[in-house]
Amino acid sequence: MPIVPAHGDPPPATAVELAVHALVSGQVVALPTDTVYGLAADPFSTGGADRLFALKRRPREVDLPVLVADEEQALALATAVPSSARCLMEAFWPGALTVVLPRRPDLSADLGADEATVGVRCPAHPVPLAVCRAHGPIATTSANLHGQPTLTTAAEVAAVFGDSLAVVLDGGPSSGAPSTVVDCTGEEPRLLREGCLPWTDILAAAAAAG
Repeated sequence: MPIVPAHGDPPPATAVELAVHALVSGQVVALPTDTVYGLAADPFSTGGADRLFALKRRPREVDLPVLVADEEQALALATAVPSSARCLMEAFWPGALTVVLPRRPDLSADLGADEATVGVRCPAHPVPLAVCRAHGPIATTSANLHGQPTLTTAAEVAAVFGDSLAVVLDGGPSSGAPSTVVDCTGEEPRLLREGCLPWTDILAAAAAAG
């Protein structure tokens, strides 16, 4: 399991290509984001999500969120997206906001047990953005065993997961603070988890847009 340097904006093309090749093959990779290091898999590849759930020891009832390169990729996964969700994406993306949207009924992605919604985020970090531009949306979860503290360096991730990963992209240390998760399936945004983006900022943006 190699640790591959992925510093820079844009990150090295060879690092991105290694990650994309592994994802397409149904393997799990680790990569930095603007919040924490994440484990990623291709939710459209047979067995990719299964490997990610097993490696994380995450119950299937806790669905996997999706990282995207932009709003267009996010909207392709969803249907009947409320205007409030679009306003929040425009205000805070790229950034530490995960938006839960109504999932497109014919979406074949394996993200867990919930087939009614999909959580999407466009991170403010060049590595996952480059991977998503090259590959498309990727299923992710924080790079730690379920219920354990998050990991903030590539070396920590490699020490915990070792050869279970195809590759670890090293983009330097992450902040360690998770994203804020907001349910936008209804008319009004609803807080599911407050992370490094304050809920008061989200309410202010929603009010200004409304």
